[in-house]
Amino acid sequence: MGTIQKVAAFSRRLLGKDFAGRNLSVFADDSFIVSYPRSGSTWLRFMVGNLLQQRNPISFRNIERVIPDIHVNSARYIAKIPRPRILKSHEYFDPRYTKVVYLVRDPRDIAISYYRYYRKVRRFPDGYPVERYIAGFLSGNLQSWGSWGENVASWLGVRKDTDLFLLIRYEDLLEDPVAELRAVANFLGIRSTTCELEKSVELSSAEHMRELERAEGKDWVTIKGSRQDVPFVGAAQAGIWRSELPADALLAIESAWGNIMVKLGYELVSDKVYSTAANSRRLYV
Repeated sequence: MGTIQKVAAFSRRLLGKDFAGRNLSVFADDSFIVSYPRSGSTWLRFMVGNLLQQRNPISFRNIERVIPDIHVNSARYIAKIPRPRILKSHEYFDPRYTKVVYLVRDPRDIAISYYRYYRKVRRFPDGYPVERYIAGFLSGNLQSWGSWGENVASWLGVRKDTDLFLLIRYEDLLEDPVAELRAVANFLGIRSTTCELEKSVELSSAEHMRELERAEGKDWVTIKGSRQDVPFVGAAQAGIWRSELPADALLAIESAWGNIMVKLGYELVSDKVYSTAANSRRLYV
């Protein structure tokens, strides 16, 4: 590392901006909620967090103290979190992660949600070419944790069907949040009653999270300084790609990751009669 890089690194540490990320110091008693971005991990963090502290409901003001995101908090900050810790990560496979809840979502819906997020944080302007975005989304060049397919395959290829790995689908979480949260709680060793599970789900509803975002979002580290006219909490629906994803983008995604999608229970449609007219709209433009 050159002198300039060393000075920059020192400055980041001094200012508390040396985001932990891949360089996180991992302990044997750490547990992780891992997902590709825009898969619903903030929603799951809220639900788990509300189980952990029944008397102090989770909000955007306290979520980073309960289940911190390693990508937006400094290494110094995360080191102060009491152990055992539950941490949020988007990283591809890391052998140091012992106990992992891996949340997966249909990449066709992720493509839409991620495009909106990039507009929110001003990485993309309104009207940014969807074709250029989809090319970057598929290649994984837009972020440091690889493409959706690379990220998912890295975890499933090594950890699937092992005792310390729990796979949760976003779509199943939408359909039966109490049952899926119970599975997560049991896996993480969080004792909870049905009443507590139901209350945690209620406190973490999309409607309630939208209210919290309007009141607190501008100060939350993840979206601080972002556009207020583009929400962080999305539609909380499955299958939005059917009306929002351009046909060419659909074909590209299914062609790239169809094998993994089928294994995860996602039906492919690109080999069937597909109306491009119904899918001519651009992603949230």
